[in-house]
Amino acid sequence: MAGIMARLGMFLVLLLFVVVAEAVPAKKVRCTDPRYPDCISDGLFACPSGCPQTCTMSCDRCAPVCPRSPPPPAPPPPPPRKKKSPPPPKKRSPPPPKKKSPPPPSAHHSYPPPPPPAPVVLFPPLSPPPTTNASSPPPPPSGDVSGQKRARCKNKYYPLCYGVDLPCPAGCPTQCEVDCTICRPVCSCDRPGAVCQDPRFIGGDGVTFYFHGKKDQDFCLVSDSNIHINAHFIGRRNQEMKRDFTWVQSLGILFGKHRLFIGAKKTSTWDDSVDRLSIALDGQSVYLPEAEGENWQSASSDVSITRWRDTNAVEIEAEGNFKIRAVVVPITERDSLIHNYGITQENCYAHLDLSFKFYSLSDDVTGVLGQTYAKNYVSRAKMGVTMPVLGGEREFASSGLFATDCAAARFVGELSLSNSTGNLEYGDLSCSSGEDGPGVVCKR
Repeated sequence: MAGIMARLGMFLVLLLFVVVAEAVPAKKVRCTDPRYPDCISDGLFACPSGCPQTCTMSCDRCAPVCPRSPPPPAPPPPPPRKKKSPPPPKKRSPPPPKKKSPPPPSAHHSYPPPPPPAPVVLFPPLSPPPTTNASSPPPPPSGDVSGQKRARCKNKYYPLCYGVDLPCPAGCPTQCEVDCTICRPVCSCDRPGAVCQDPRFIGGDGVTFYFHGKKDQDFCLVSDSNIHINAHFIGRRNQEMKRDFTWVQSLGILFGKHRLFIGAKKTSTWDDSVDRLSIALDGQSVYLPEAEGENWQSASSDVSITRWRDTNAVEIEAEGNFKIRAVVVPITERDSLIHNYGITQENCYAHLDLSFKFYSLSDDVTGVLGQTYAKNYVSRAKMGVTMPVLGGEREFASSGLFATDCAAARFVGELSLSNSTGNLEYGDLSCSSGEDGPGVVCKR
């Protein structure tokens, strides 16, 4: 009866505590850690009902949390009191073991041998599974590790992801970038504005298509009032097909009064540690030390070039006009075998994989890639097939790398203020997989 009254009294005390706690207004806390600016800007947070006056602020989760308190000590005292009740049986228990003392030693001599083997037998079976599991994964990674690269978030505005080192996805083991907004690696050639491989384009509308062109000729990729981009195609003739295998070897870019050249140097044996990039602005070669993050700026500070990796990868930005990421890559023996390119040891066909961003295009922009950013553009590529090909060799052919004589040319050297599309970033697109054929489809 005394135990019941004690529990009832304790319940009433707790109930009174809860009522008093609810009557007192909850304490408010805020984040003060400068490493979490987003959380600081959210202001004050009220303590949870479980700890209205004792909570603290967790900046990494941006939420108030209760301190860990140990209320369970109260319940343990009652059980020991009940356990004290059976002293008589304990007194009765000693006599029997004393009588049975002789058998235990004999049994004890027999027991020692089994226990040691038992654990020894149990541990080996547990260790083999990991070794078998570890033996199976190594083969796949070994194939990827040889060429697999890693990427880091380089945007300081995302402090939780900035500098995090992540492996490239299986779909693009040698070339990827980290999307800092979701802190995950993504394939650089699978985003709008990409021109990669046997020219595979992803347009500003998010539709994937191919433009083969012809080897050793120049084609207009983008032409607008303030920018004109030509690409020089290299390639090999496939006797079993009616077209050339082609890749973009260099770019000639006209903007304002500038002429920018970006190219991949011809090489036979590929070594990623040897820089094969060639860059020139207004006829003057640009030299960058071979170290990631090295930066070069023009005399007028309107053009900047930054190494994205130690070698063979740069990011070029013309203020208020465009940003281009260019990476020199070879045709590997594996690629040649899969696609039947017929690449020999004399030439690994080093070429450019490109990613474009445009800050100020008009509604009348044209070119193989540029037209996909135009207002009311509808793709002419046949969708729903394995390789949707876009024609237009005659319309986009140019007489030279810096020529503006293609039939679709719009370049005049300055931005037309009318019908400007403004800043075109990846974030302006909503992407999803298409129902027919490969690739992604995005809409602004």
